[in-house]
Amino acid sequence: MIRHLVLFKLNDGVTRDDPRVVAGAAAFQALGDLVPEVTFWECGWNVSDRPIAYDFAINSAVEDTAALQRYLAHPDHQAGVALWREFATWVIADYEF
Repeated sequence: MIRHLVLFKLNDGVTRDDPRVVAGAAAFQALGDLVPEVTFWECGWNVSDRPIAYDFAINSAVEDTAALQRYLAHPDHQAGVALWREFATWVIADYEF
């Protein structure tokens, strides 16, 4: 199994209630049900007020690296990424477990 973790940081001046952010969060909240390769999906907003904390997180899993590549190429994933590119940066970790 491959764990796929993504942490998003909103760009300076961008807030959670920005319509672009609302649309981006909704796209990723739905994504786990849209991509057949996903075996586990959760995402949500950070609740910590620590200055080093990221704003939004995705914790997901797929069967193997081939499934990860299919997930990454999936049109619904690509559409969500395109939304987030407008207002955030992110870091990713993919590891076997």
